[in-house]
Amino acid sequence: MKITVKFFGNLAEKVNLSQVELDIKPNENIKNIWNRATDNYDLEQNILVAIDGDYAKFDDTAKDGDEIAFFPPVTGG
Repeated sequence: MKITVKFFGNLAEKVNLSQVELDIKPNENIKNIWNRATDNYDLEQNILVAIDGDYAKFDDTAKDGDEIAFFPPVTGG
C-alpha cells in the first residue's frame, strides 16, 4: 500500500520535507506515518492533519492511495 505525505508552511521547513511517498501497512495510523516520514521528529500538539482534504486525527488510519497532509494551524491577527 502506498500513500503520499505532504508538509505545508513552516512545518515543511522544520522537517526538511515537502512531500514523500511511503509504503504503509494496512490500518497504519497517522501518528506512526508521521514518525516514519519525519524520522521521529517531535510531534507538536498543534499540528493539523488531513486525509484526502478532510481533517483527521492522529489515531485515524490511512488506506492505499491516500494523501496525508500535515500543516501548522492557521493564525491571524
